[in-house]
Amino acid sequence: MANFQIQALPTATFQELFDLSDEDLKAHDAVRQLVSTKPGVPCRISLEDAEVGEEVILANYEYVLAPSPYRARHAIYVRKGAPEARPSVNEVPALFQHRLMGLRAYDHDQMMIACDVMAGTLLGPAISMLLDNPRIDCVHIHNAKPGCYAARAVRV
Repeated sequence: MANFQIQALPTATFQELFDLSDEDLKAHDAVRQLVSTKPGVPCRISLEDAEVGEEVILANYEYVLAPSPYRARHAIYVRKGAPEARPSVNEVPALFQHRLMGLRAYDHDQMMIACDVMAGTLLGPAISMLLDNPRIDCVHIHNAKPGCYAARAVRV
């Protein structure tokens, strides 16, 4: 079974959005929100659910950039001032444990060559098994019900 590491999105990519007015956010396909329920607003930077009353930005994020039929973007939440998560090798953050999750495995050309949906408690072995395939470059983790990108896992 392959060892893997889950990668959160970098803090620096999104923090400038919090300095924008609500009108300026619209030009970036983003909106500011206050969290009203927990769990329910998974931050892609900290890989933790945001706290009730916390300010978040709901932004459109392109997570498959390569020219490919699978080029993709979707809505994601980021928390103001969130520290970037750095899970250990083979660690699956608690954020994923209580959700239905989807896995999409891509090759070096960003072509999807495998996918699955499962309880978050099963992610670790599933990611490891996918990355055992030398054709697979990375595995994208998605929240299955809304389909939103959550994080990426790479072989280590």
